[in-house]
Amino acid sequence: QVDQILSEFRLREEDLKKVMYRMQKEMDRGLKLETHEEASVKMLPTYVRSTPEGSEVGDFLSLDLGGTNFRVMLVKVGEGEEGQWKVKTKHQMYSIPEDAMTGTAEMLFDYISECISDFLDKHQMKHKKLPLGFTFSFPVRHEDIDKGILLNWTKGFKASGAEGNNVVGLLRDAIKRRGDFEMDVVAMVNDTVATMISCYYEDHRCEVGMIVGTGCNACYMEEMHNVELVEGDEGRMCVNTEWGAFGASGELDEFLLEYDRVVDETSLNPGQQLYEKIIGGKYMGEIVRLVLLKLVDENLLFNGEASEKLKTRGTFETRFVSQIE
Repeated sequence: QVDQILSEFRLREEDLKKVMYRMQKEMDRGLKLETHEEASVKMLPTYVRSTPEGSEVGDFLSLDLGGTNFRVMLVKVGEGEEGQWKVKTKHQMYSIPEDAMTGTAEMLFDYISECISDFLDKHQMKHKKLPLGFTFSFPVRHEDIDKGILLNWTKGFKASGAEGNNVVGLLRDAIKRRGDFEMDVVAMVNDTVATMISCYYEDHRCEVGMIVGTGCNACYMEEMHNVELVEGDEGRMCVNTEWGAFGASGELDEFLLEYDRVVDETSLNPGQQLYEKIIGGKYMGEIVRLVLLKLVDENLLFNGEASEKLKTRGTFETRFVSQIE
């Protein structure tokens, strides 16, 4: 009986191919100007037109915001003994308080600015105006490499006053309000793009970046003539697929299990980011909790008795799944 309940999670090859073909169709629709708006997979241009060429040396500051933790990193890029790139990093993680995630944009970016200030103090770097790269792992419509409009929050973020605004502008304003350090924000990219570019240092054939973490997303290098949202046909551009939103037009309905539907209905954004909700780490613990409750209801676990904690949404964390495994 347990196997029967768990077997629902195993997709047959023909089902996987069905999902693949539907996603391919949505990706094509996302790239085309006339169908972009209604496509569930937005295929957002990043304005990253090339991979690293080897001239990038010096000290850089990197910010990474994409989940419940925020990371500040000092990156030193130099040339090694055999002409190879040599990259040294120092970083610190800061957890984001719930009130910053769900309060106002000003509160969130003031907190980010506070973390940067703390990091610079610890590394005696306050006197330096460093070039700063911002990895921002939410759906953004880029207008340039250092200008992007937040389309919508995902992964439990709800800070008001950010959607529809330039994210780099919000960061610059927060740094200015704080006033105890200066930064030159030179680029904002998605975490998938940052992954692809950093992997390129190891292997020059790398042209795809994929994240399976709190959420799930991918990017890749596309021929410019296929990127209809940006003028020009020459060269290539990295495209951020934002495939976590796949399923918004019903493409995944036949594959969603009862647990997936409960997770979606009780989320901050019902009906959105469905592909991400069946894959991303943010939701895995809750799916397992719902399966455990089903096993209890069927009298297959804990003698049919569920604890109050198991009955409470959000109590079974994804890290427990890893620990058990």
